[in-house]
Amino acid sequence: MKALVFREFGGTEKLKYEEVPDPTPQENEIIVRVKASSINHLDLWMRQGIRGPEIPMPHISGCDGSGEVVQLGKNVSGLALNEKVLIYPGISCGECRYCKTGWDSLCPAYHIVGYQIQGTFAEYVKIPAGCAIPIPEKLSFEEAASIPLVFLTAYHMLFTRAKIKIGEDVLVMAAGSGVGSSAIQLAKAAGTRVIASAGSQEKLELAKKLGADETINYQKDDLTQKIKNLTGGRGVDVIIEHVGGENFKKGLYALSRNGRIVTCGATAQPIIDLDLRLLFVRHVNLIGSYMGAKWELLEVIKLFQAGKLKAVVDKAFPLSQGGRAQQYVEARKNMGKILLIPQATSHLKPES
Repeated sequence: MKALVFREFGGTEKLKYEEVPDPTPQENEIIVRVKASSINHLDLWMRQGIRGPEIPMPHISGCDGSGEVVQLGKNVSGLALNEKVLIYPGISCGECRYCKTGWDSLCPAYHIVGYQIQGTFAEYVKIPAGCAIPIPEKLSFEEAASIPLVFLTAYHMLFTRAKIKIGEDVLVMAAGSGVGSSAIQLAKAAGTRVIASAGSQEKLELAKKLGADETINYQKDDLTQKIKNLTGGRGVDVIIEHVGGENFKKGLYALSRNGRIVTCGATAQPIIDLDLRLLFVRHVNLIGSYMGAKWELLEVIKLFQAGKLKAVVDKAFPLSQGGRAQQYVEARKNMGKILLIPQATSHLKPES
């Protein structure tokens, strides 16, 4: 099969589109013919070596994907050949106390498809049968491939970690990103007032279309002051954040007393200097969030079936142009998900 592979860490020049051996399923695994996959920042960090020690080499990245089941391990039941599926990217033991209480991503054995094992940037991918979720009829392969990691992450941040409530003010930072565009829709569907922050007018217009009630251009406006103006000086109840650096610090000052700031990443800068007095004097709840459980993704799929959410796809590139696609994401040009298409069966026409 053809796949996008890197054998050493570095820039996008390390990515090679080449022939590799076809995967073979073990007894509880399946093979999926990939119809579409999507790029996440984790894919960039792996290739750069930022998340290096656990990555098997040579490596095929890709946490998200959708396609058709083409081979079943001998112990697999409940799935059929040619069934259309999307991939839940988390793999856990299913036996530890975290797994048994619905906290899959805290499992000591937790792995991510495309990270600790080979991923979806290929014509075929091998996954545990439990990671396959049937695609609702109304979703295309491209839409399905854009959902799992970002919507799962946003759902876990908003509902499981922040426990948002109807009528609260929620600030979504980096609103044009995959997690940001997902969080806007989920928070709006939950009955909150959504304030979206981004660095360009185009991304703010997208945020409005997705349901944001108010928008802030952090490149032009004082984020903290704008939030104070919009909330009568109180600040927002919840902040959804994954950029880090100065934006994270600005967010802290835009938070209400006893507010919650939830972070799931640090795409700009992982290290900040922080005055701890701000946390204890204002009773700030600083909450970390990592991925999410399969049951949460199933809840997301129900919302798609009910028409309350929509996939946000920016562009599609041929799998062979994966390096160019990653450069597009690195330059922060994307508004929503960037797809890789390994075969000429897409409903979207890939960028040439």
